[in-house]
Order: sequence, then C-alpha cells, then structure tokens
Amino acid sequence: MSKESGVQKESTSMNDTMVEEVEERDPESNPLNEPLLKRNRTLSSNPLALVGAKVSYIESLDYEINENDLFKQDWRSRSRTQVLQYIFWKWALAFLVGLLTGVIATLINLAIENIAGYKLLAVVNFIQKERYLTGFLYFTGANFILTFVASILCVCFAPTAAGPGIPEIKAYLNGVDTPNMYGATTLFVKIIGSIGAVSAGLDLGKEGPLVHIGSCIASLLGQGGPDNYRIKWRWLRYFNNDRDRRDLITCGASSGVCAAFRAPVGGVLFALEEVATWWRSALLWRTFFSTAVVVVVLRATIELCHKGKCGLFGEGGLIMFDVSDVTVNYNVMDVIPVVIIGVLGGVLGSLYNYLLHKVLRLYNLINQKGKMYKLLLSLSVALFTSICQYCLPFLAKCTPCDPSLSEMCPTNGRSGNFKQFNCPNGHYNDLATLLLTTNDDAVRNIFSTNTPFEYQPFSILIFFALYCILGLITFGIAVPSGLFLPIILMGSGYGRLLGILMRPHTNIDQGLFAVLGAASLMAGSMRMTVSLCVIFLELTNNLLLLPITMIVLLIAKTVGDSFNPSIYEIILHLKGLPFMDANPEPWMRNLTVGELVDVKPAVISFRGVEKVANIVDALRNTTHNGFPVMDCGVVPATGVASEATELHGIILRAHLIQVLKKKWFLKEKRRTEEWEVREKFTWVELAEREGNIEDVAVTKEEMEMFVDLHPLTNTTPFTVLESMSVAKAMVLFRQVGLRHMLVVPKYQASGVSPVIGILTRQDLLAHNILTVFPHLSKSKRK
Repeated sequence: MSKESGVQKESTSMNDTMVEEVEERDPESNPLNEPLLKRNRTLSSNPLALVGAKVSYIESLDYEINENDLFKQDWRSRSRTQVLQYIFWKWALAFLVGLLTGVIATLINLAIENIAGYKLLAVVNFIQKERYLTGFLYFTGANFILTFVASILCVCFAPTAAGPGIPEIKAYLNGVDTPNMYGATTLFVKIIGSIGAVSAGLDLGKEGPLVHIGSCIASLLGQGGPDNYRIKWRWLRYFNNDRDRRDLITCGASSGVCAAFRAPVGGVLFALEEVATWWRSALLWRTFFSTAVVVVVLRATIELCHKGKCGLFGEGGLIMFDVSDVTVNYNVMDVIPVVIIGVLGGVLGSLYNYLLHKVLRLYNLINQKGKMYKLLLSLSVALFTSICQYCLPFLAKCTPCDPSLSEMCPTNGRSGNFKQFNCPNGHYNDLATLLLTTNDDAVRNIFSTNTPFEYQPFSILIFFALYCILGLITFGIAVPSGLFLPIILMGSGYGRLLGILMRPHTNIDQGLFAVLGAASLMAGSMRMTVSLCVIFLELTNNLLLLPITMIVLLIAKTVGDSFNPSIYEIILHLKGLPFMDANPEPWMRNLTVGELVDVKPAVISFRGVEKVANIVDALRNTTHNGFPVMDCGVVPATGVASEATELHGIILRAHLIQVLKKKWFLKEKRRTEEWEVREKFTWVELAEREGNIEDVAVTKEEMEMFVDLHPLTNTTPFTVLESMSVAKAMVLFRQVGLRHMLVVPKYQASGVSPVIGILTRQDLLAHNILTVFPHLSKSKRK
C-alpha cells in the first residue's frame, strides 16, 4: 500500500511540474512537433492540448446516462404531457438550428458576393481604361484590408475561430470537450472573419466555417445562450447536458454542410460518415429535418434575389454547378481515364496531406513568436495571393471569341466565362477568367461543359500549379477557412487538364472531367466516399454521373489510405486532441485491461457515507473526475451469511462539488431519506458541469461531518472484467460514449476490492499505451 501511495505522489508531482512548465511558457507557443498530450510513466497524467491557440486542459464528456436516485425519481414523476413537451422541444430546437443556420449562411453569401463583386467591378473598370497599376493597387489594397479585419478578429478576440473548426467538432462528438469552441464571441468572429477572408480572394472556402457556425448556433440554443447570459427557462435547462447537446451539435454540423452546398442529404451523410461517433435513427430524422429547413430558407432567398433585390447576389451566390442538361455518354473504354483520375486523386490527395502537415508545423514555429507574427503571416499570404491572381493572367495569350457561342464574348463584368482583361475586342483571356474572380465563380467556370476549346492547356497548368501552392500556404493562417473549396479548385484543375489530354480518346466532357478530378482529390485527402458522392450529385444535379463518381471516389480513397491518414485526422493529431479511432490497433488484442490498470496508481474510492474531510482531500489532491462508491459489510440478497463489499456505483467530481457548495452535510453517519435529497437537489442541477474545488470553502467543524453519497451515485456504471482485451474495451468505450470504465476482478475473493481500477479515454489511446509498454511497438511493426 505504501508503494502504491508513493507512485501516486510521484505521479502527482510530475504532473504539477509539467503544468508549471506549460504555464511559464507563452500559451500559444506549444510546438506542434512536441507531444501535446503530456504523459509520464503512469496513465493518469493531466492531458494538455492546443485548441485553436490556447493550451487547455482536455476533459471528456459525460455521454453516459447517470442513473442515480434523483434521475430515476425525475423520470418516474414526469407526466405524459411533460414527456411530449420534452420531445417537442427537441424538434423545435432542431428547427431553430436549421432556420438560423440558413439565415446566417444567406447573409454571409450576400455580403461576400456584394463585397467581392463591387471590388472586382472596380478593378475591371481600371483595366478597361488600361490603368493596370491603379487596378493592381486597388485590388491588393482591398484584399489586404479585408484579410486584416478577418485576421485581427481571430488573433485578438477568438483564436478558436481560425481554421475550419471541423476537427474540433469531430473530437467533441467523439467525447472530447473542446473548450471555447462554441461561444458567442467565436460565432461572431467566425461570421465576420469568413466574410472578410473569402471576399479577399484567399484560397479558402466558407464550407468549414459554416459547419462550425451551425454547431455554435446549436450549442448556444441548447444551453440557453452565452455563458454569462443564459436563459434559465425550466424546459430549456433539460437540454443543458452533454448527451442532448451532442445531438444538437450534430444537427448544426449537418445544417452547415447543407448551407454550404445546398445538399440536404449530403449534409446528413457528412455528419454520419465524417464527424459523428454516436448515431441512431431518432438523430437521423432530426438532422434531416434541420437540413430540410436550411434548404427551404436558401430556396426562398434565391427566389427573392432573382428579382434583383440582393445587389450583386444572383444565380452565382450559392455553390451550385448544374450540369443536368449535359448528356453523359461513356462506354467501357472510358473506364480507363476514370481509373486514372481516381489513382491521381489518391496519390495527390495523400501528397497534399503530407505537405500540409509540414507547412502547419512550420506555421506553428512562426505563430508561437506572438500575435504580431500571426497577423503578419496572414497579411503576407494575402499579398502573395493578390499579386499572383492579378499578374499571372498577363502570361496567357489572348484567345479569339468563337462566333457560334451564345454567351457574350468577351465579358467585362465581375463574372462570365470570357473575360477580356488586357485583350483587344473580340478576344478573351482564359486565365483571367479563372483567377480574377471569386472562388465560387472560378469553380463554375472550370466546371463549364460543352466548352472543349475555351481553355488552353498552358492556362490550366498555371491555374493548377498556383492553387496547389495557395492551398498549402493559405490553410493554417489566422482566419476562418475551409478545405473543401481549395481542394475542389486543385482537383478541377488537373481534372480539366486530363480531359484536354484525353479529348481524342474519350466521350466524357471536359467539364465532367473537372468534376471527377475535384471529387477524386477530396476523397484522396479527406477519405470520404458516400457523403461526397451525394454532395456532388446534389451539386451537379445529374444522376448519370453516379457510376463513374462512385468508381473515382472508391479508388481515390483506397489509394490515399495506403499512404497516410485523412487530413482531419492529421489536424487532430497536431492539435493533440485525444480522439478515439473506430478501429483498435491489432496489438491491443494482446493486452488486457487488467495489465493496463496495474501500471496506474491505486484507485481512490469512497464509502457510501463518507467523511467530508476525505472528500475534500481527494478532490484537492487528484484530478480524477470519477470515484467508485463502495459499502463494506453488506449481506448479499442471495441469502449468504458472509458479509461482502458492495460496489454501489460511481460518483462524479462535479456532483461532489455541488454537495460541498450546498453544505449538504450530516452530523452523524447515517443514510438520508428520499425527501431530504429532493429538497436540496434537482436532476437538472446535477446535469450541469460547473464549479471548482478551489471555489469551495469548508470549515474545520464541517470537515468532521458526513455526506451520504448513495442518492447521487450512478448505480449502473459500465464494468468490464480484468481479462478483457484492450481492443474490445476500446470499442465498447467509443461506441457507448463513456467517460469512465470500471475494471472488476475476475475472481471475487474475501477482502478483495470489487474495483481494481478505472479506465478513461487517455488510458486507451494507442500512443499512451506504447509509452508505458514499449515492447508492444515491436508487435506493432510486425
């Protein structure tokens, strides 16, 4: 026992040392090449992770139903009307999530199209007057200011608003609490920052930010508003728990994808395939309902804007590449170029992931120097992007207009397939058509069908090379950014180029080659198949593309998986978020949970009626969030005369802090009555996770008093035998959404504790296990 106590003290001192080291450093200077999950020789370390730009303690979420006496009494006392009201408000909140996401997405699109549109109209006006230098200064100056606004908001007010936000949402739905990700400030900065960054012409999209925006809206609705101004309405407080909040955020993520692509089914499948760990039929219906509401809002907006009431926002406002009028003709031999584009997508997608990983590590070395460096990095990328977009079209040759075309050629407006730029009348600059426009219009132009001679191979090659560079250097700067559109631009570039090269040998249109190239690169980088297939079908509105799209996606994902993980998994690893994968490592089957808990400090448990001093001491000297509650000397109900130790359940740290705050103490050691508990606590209060032991003051007299823990203890914790393999325990832990898993002995001898250890998320992570059991790395290599 003294040996175990010594190990625990050593572990605690090592953890304190690590925390002090982190606090002494700049919280934004944790290099990505260092392990962000601090760990020692035991598996009870304090996890630290870089979320956005701040080092934060990473907690797990309580997705498990806490079946204590208060919870059971609450559900028994609810009438049928109250249950129906609870179900009604679930659907009402799903409706509000879809409605608000659709409205905000509309406003973002309106702002982007008008800001970018008027900027481009002014630039085109200068070019028409051959005032090229003035146009260049105006173009770069406007982009500089827009990027500055977006970046300064992220750097100074909401660092967690930078980036797409999808990896953090994926981690949250996996059971990882990602701090400061869903606040009102983050939502505001995400909206304004997305408008500024996309309007500035940076190589990023608003799709990832829209997913984050939808999740923020869902979280704020579920908890009744921002942290400081929550609505304390009785019915709304029923949703202020991790389980219901998870379902709402899933609806928000689906709504964000739907708002970005006008793809309701694709949004639901994206949440199912990519971000959600927990899924059930009731959640499927609510997410589908939320995306349906988003589509209705977007459709109503489009109908309104067709009447000219939205400024420059018209048909090109929302991403929609309609090729429904294109007849897709292909034969057996056309499978060869389809396979080629799938293989290319897998290879280039994995290469993009590898290079982006290196760039993000380099950016972290720059960002850790301070906020000014973050801002300068963003502005440098904006200047480089503007210079390339404005100057590179001068390298392209002017192409004479085809008189047989029905579309106006050349065009001098902000959009169109035949921009005149610096060319004489009757000619157009194909590279300016792709570069000197918004990202959405650039995709529409390169996806255009029935235009086999519109773009020259040299121009497409420059376009592809430029966006490969921009796609690597833009993601990771301190602005809200999405990965979907940069990857679509890169993929459509090499897809169109391959279509030009294969023109004599295939019947597939070059525009469709661009669509397939974008799909293949997205599958090769993000490793999604079903949701991407549906999203592209909803984007293109052509079911004839289904067979070849499926082939491309499957080949690209298979090839990409053979090289490295998906881009979101790489970002999760860089941020140090303890994400639990769906598939355990093969070597985990050779290790039992009993062996795992043997290297941990001795489990700290409480008796059913515990002394206040023991509770305070445990909370102050450990960071554990769950404690087993056991009663000694209990005679089993089976009639056996001998006394045994009963495992009553597990009690959470948050509930113990509530007990100390409310001074629910007893002068004598006894069990409490049911009415005494209900008089002091409600189930809604216990669902909230607020409070800190440092904020609780307990007098010396109170330290000698007692607390009856039975009514607040979860009497149905998940337990596993010590002989279970770690692989099987990990699958159970992830699928059920646990925070604590109790390990019980296989043989219950007299005087042996009914609990030999507790496993948490950190204990089941592969790299943490390999730190303690290095010999397993040999079996891993085999």
